[in-house]
Amino acid sequence: MELTLGWVGLYAALALAAIGSMIGCLRAGMAACGAMLEVESGFGRFVGVAAMPSSQTIYGIVVTMALPKTLTVANSPGIFALGALSGLALMVSAIAQGSACAASINASKSKPEVFGISLAPAALIEGFAVFAFVFALVLAGSLPK
Repeated sequence: MELTLGWVGLYAALALAAIGSMIGCLRAGMAACGAMLEVESGFGRFVGVAAMPSSQTIYGIVVTMALPKTLTVANSPGIFALGALSGLALMVSAIAQGSACAASINASKSKPEVFGISLAPAALIEGFAVFAFVFALVLAGSLPK
């Protein structure tokens, strides 16, 4: 059973982060599509903003690669906890970032001059994802081999 949890944890960081990125990009992408119907130009920036939540998947990939690949009874619980919890944090941050990006797109379609500042909440959420990512990497290095 312990080794099974280790295998789940090994993939959880990537899988959960990818699920969050999909949902976040969906939310922001729907807002971008709607905005494109209402503005005459500047479509590229909406598409770029809609892709912002995809970064959490990259963080999930790196965390997965940093976890020990040799599973033992000693390290499997730690791998499970680290993979599942960091994946959950990345998933929630990607979903929240997608909502923040959608709000930014909606605000800037009718008032283009607020585009840059309206991305501040999405950038703050990205910062929390980076915190979870960095600490997962630090803790991955201390797991038993």
